[in-house]
Amino acid sequence: MAAVTSTPSVPVTADQHTTVGASSTRGGSRVVIIGGGPGGYEAALVAAQLGAAVTVVERQGVGGSAVLTDVVPSKTLIATAEWMTLTESAGDLGIRPRGESDASFEADFATVDARVLRLARAQSRDIHAKLEREGVQVIDGTGRLASPAQVAVQTADGQQLTLDADVVLLATGARPRVIPTAQPDGERILNWTQLYELTEIPERLIVVGSGVTGAEFAGAYRGLGAEVVLVSSRDRVLPGEDSDAADLIEAVFKRRGMQVLSRSRAAAARRTETGVEVELTDGRVVTGSHCLIAVGGVPNTEDLGLAEAGVATTESGHIHTDRVSRTTVRGVYAAGDCTGVHALASVAAMQGRIAMWHALGDAVAPLDLSQVSANVFTAPEIATVGISEQQITSGEVRGEVVTLPLARNPRAKMLGIREGFIKLFSHRASGVVLGGVVVAPRASELIFPITLAISNRLTVDQVSNAFTVYPSLSGSIAEASRLLHDARG
Repeated sequence: MAAVTSTPSVPVTADQHTTVGASSTRGGSRVVIIGGGPGGYEAALVAAQLGAAVTVVERQGVGGSAVLTDVVPSKTLIATAEWMTLTESAGDLGIRPRGESDASFEADFATVDARVLRLARAQSRDIHAKLEREGVQVIDGTGRLASPAQVAVQTADGQQLTLDADVVLLATGARPRVIPTAQPDGERILNWTQLYELTEIPERLIVVGSGVTGAEFAGAYRGLGAEVVLVSSRDRVLPGEDSDAADLIEAVFKRRGMQVLSRSRAAAARRTETGVEVELTDGRVVTGSHCLIAVGGVPNTEDLGLAEAGVATTESGHIHTDRVSRTTVRGVYAAGDCTGVHALASVAAMQGRIAMWHALGDAVAPLDLSQVSANVFTAPEIATVGISEQQITSGEVRGEVVTLPLARNPRAKMLGIREGFIKLFSHRASGVVLGGVVVAPRASELIFPITLAISNRLTVDQVSNAFTVYPSLSGSIAEASRLLHDARG
């Protein structure tokens, strides 16, 4: 492989404007990436591997919000909460307190949050170091399109740079949506990036929004010991997920003592002398110590120079892209949450890699959303891939469905798992695996064999003929496949 060298930093003084023409590596292209999150840094690694001279402009820190304020810290917090929920079945497994002392656990929240932030920063440093090892130049600053072939950069120390580029990738991500009548203050009314500044577990947390983010944080804080009220404007929590999975999670939430207010829309959130109050559109008022606003995100596409460069956006502000991450302007690509394709770090990373493979002339397969696996990090987790059951029941897809409760799985019995299931979908005639849903502890791991089956167009017979460990939770995937053999025809 050709050696890759870094583009040297250009010394300039404050208020000085410099145009930088990154020297090509062995004749390679000049690639400038605005945004160092999963879409940006994965694209940078591919571009460097292919011999390009690569510069990443990032204003928050390498890894972006996914690493510093979103995916990494939230899942670290949720992993801690998961340990608290594991004790639920301790008595059934024969685990008892030793002696008369109190054997219960409580979370030291200052330690929990310090660990969350420490791990996020460490991950950011690791990614930064990897980029540098691969010869990628990282500029701490804010970038925007000066033209389709130039990126203007305002560095963190006030310098103005213009970077010439053969290829530009926009990977600027998204930020929490704000309700005008519920403005976060970082103390009592919070968005999900501000939660990690708390030093104590909220006494009573009101979570507005029952999508993935709201459900994950509601479950985590309940597991950590907070009273939680979940305000959902829909009939059930997680309205975008498999209905059986969502119903199960809502039942688990309620069993653990969470108050779920369905068909309830928040009109406003206000601070009081002792906490917060959330006013609902029907006039009810819910009181608590803190309020988390989790009502989705908006793309970071303002002030990027998109209109001036001719890059088209949607009404919501997302950047138009095709399946190889091209925008409407030649040489300009986009990846991640700013495109509105799927708000998943894995999708952002794939979009970024596809963009570079396409732009730099390597072999590339267009983005295939049917192969995207997703996970909701509640306890238990919900993992999905491929088509949905609704597509089968509506007649859109000619398929079959099998559902197996985890409670009958021998490994689940040994582990004290009573809630969860594995659901598998196959084509009625061919038996090809089309999709699946897993509700279980570590469902994010269990979904992988189903994803492999879909990406390789395996039939249920091929899946069922593969050996599984006995006993194992994955054995239920093979069992579901065997049952779908009888459904063919």
